[in-house]
Amino acid sequence: MSFDNIGSNEIEHYIGKPNVTIIDLREPREYASGHIPTAINIPYEDLDEYKNKLSRKELIIFYCERGNISLLAARDLLKEGYNIKSLYRGLNSYKGTLTRR
Repeated sequence: MSFDNIGSNEIEHYIGKPNVTIIDLREPREYASGHIPTAINIPYEDLDEYKNKLSRKELIIFYCERGNISLLAARDLLKEGYNIKSLYRGLNSYKGTLTRR
């Protein structure tokens, strides 16, 4: 079993699509400074607490700042039967418009 890494140009295809959840694994202050549109914020250290609220039927796309943490999260949830992708090289590689909050 493995998961796919997707490139920054591919993530645009998933933004706002039904049955896709994009998760920003960074800290809330980092998320507030700019995130991929439609992404929700679940800091990596809180993921265990929230993972049971995520659907195994939906596609989950993780990202972090550089891509390392999202790889760990993807690996862990894949073992539990989730449908996972990870944004290769993280938010640093994303060239689209960020949403700020």
